[in-house]
Amino acid sequence: MNEFRADLHCHSTCSDGTLSPTEIVCLASKINLKGLSITDHDTIGAYPEALAAAETYQIPLISGAEFSAVYDQTNIHILAYSFSLDSQIIHDFCDNHCLRRTSRNRAILDLLTSHGMPIGEEELKTCTPHSIIGRPHIALLMVKKGYVSSLQQAFHLYIGEGKPCYHPGTKVSVEETIDIIHQANGLAIIAHPHLIQNVKVVRDLIELDFDGLEGYYARFNNNQNERWLKIAARKKWLITGGSDFHGDIKPNLPLGASWVNDEVFSILLNHFKKNQTSSQ
Repeated sequence: MNEFRADLHCHSTCSDGTLSPTEIVCLASKINLKGLSITDHDTIGAYPEALAAAETYQIPLISGAEFSAVYDQTNIHILAYSFSLDSQIIHDFCDNHCLRRTSRNRAILDLLTSHGMPIGEEELKTCTPHSIIGRPHIALLMVKKGYVSSLQQAFHLYIGEGKPCYHPGTKVSVEETIDIIHQANGLAIIAHPHLIQNVKVVRDLIELDFDGLEGYYARFNNNQNERWLKIAARKKWLITGGSDFHGDIKPNLPLGASWVNDEVFSILLNHFKKNQTSSQ
């Protein structure tokens, strides 16, 4: 394919993906993507490696992260783009999320132990070299130890939302997350609104101070995207898009399954370059 395609939503081994940042950039080059953002959960740890790889493969790369938040007891994910990678505000926010995740993981491990499926915290730390550890890593260990037969079963029976070994952890509000992103001069985007089931929450979210929404997501078709594209157009918001690629964890979502065109990517890339220049 020769058309311009930039995938703005993918995950590396720095959170819950199965490819390293370098491997993702290499794959992006192989499938002829023209732009990329790695949006790991609550961390920007991929970027030192990813920037070097992007220079090698000559693929424009913009900063990104996917932050976990809550609104009216509903879990919401927020994509942050084009902030300076030197932003202390973003680094501190990521550090706080790491502490929050550690506390939550301990609570989930305690619940698993009480249900006869012990996993030690040290075991969990050794399953990934990175600091952002979440439920997918716990699920992988559950499979490895023979407690369940698959990642899907781990979530469906035990650690999915509402299941007996689920723990919500300490939450950060959507409003606070938007504010942090804006303080860092980044752009705040509603991630995969297609997946939000609560109609009232959707109505409330689109009245908040977002800069855009993810109108093109995963393998949703044009009819499924249309509602969100109309909302973004009415709000005069940016419309972003990406695959939500995780590698082997979500094999049905290949890198480049959804993307944005040159016009959208140029806006984000220019914003990123200005932030990087002003921070030097």
